[in-house]
Amino acid sequence: MKGELGEAERVLHEALRLSHQADNRKAIVYTYSMMANVAFMQGQLDNAEKLYKASMSYLLAGDTKEDDNAILEMSLKLASIYAAQKQHKLALAGYEFCILTLEEKIAKQKDLPEDVLPAEEKANTRLLLGMSLDSYARYLLNINQLPVAQKMYEKALQISNDVQGETHPQTVVLMNDLATVLDAQGHYDEAYSYVKRAAELAKETQHPEEHMVLNNLAAILMHKDFLQAKQVYKEALKQAQQKGDVASAQHIQEELAELAKRRKGSK
Repeated sequence: MKGELGEAERVLHEALRLSHQADNRKAIVYTYSMMANVAFMQGQLDNAEKLYKASMSYLLAGDTKEDDNAILEMSLKLASIYAAQKQHKLALAGYEFCILTLEEKIAKQKDLPEDVLPAEEKANTRLLLGMSLDSYARYLLNINQLPVAQKMYEKALQISNDVQGETHPQTVVLMNDLATVLDAQGHYDEAYSYVKRAAELAKETQHPEEHMVLNNLAAILMHKDFLQAKQVYKEALKQAQQKGDVASAQHIQEELAELAKRRKGSK
């Protein structure tokens, strides 16, 4: 993967040189954004930040509006960078800008007819809002702002359910994440209800992260049914090993050891 990203970076640098030579603004913007994505994936956050800002500057210098989805998508990535760097004020401002701007845009577009704005474009804007809410919720969970994280996950789940349907992989992930934040606040019955449904859908749709959903289900079951939790952990471990997910398999083994300790302590 590292080698592939390095090669992509080399090719993009050459593409950027040619784009500047040809003075092709569209190609320059596209190349800057692709270079930013590669830097982001490589963990080169300072470089990614500069490249996203360069790309946004080129777009805004043209006729692109501040509420254009391309600008908002890059703004969201910048917020994620600031979150990773623990620049909390910048992260918060970035997430709030994306969410508020998208909510205003969706409200304005709501009653526009199909011939003015296609349904697909409206759906894409709603999905971008869902992505923003999801990313913000993960950040809030990370800094232990649990009630607000819960609200963001609930909104993101509603959008994914409405636009993509209950069986979509992203809907299942959001259901599972909402269960996590509910569990962390001690709302065990509600958390169990969401994670149980997520596990059913993950099995039904052969979700690639079914083992992770099962791991979460087992962790929530630990509050009331050790035996069932153990069975679910074992199934999660088997799937993680089959998929070659070494990190998850190790984590599940640690959880099983913790479960054994708790059972011993409760006797």
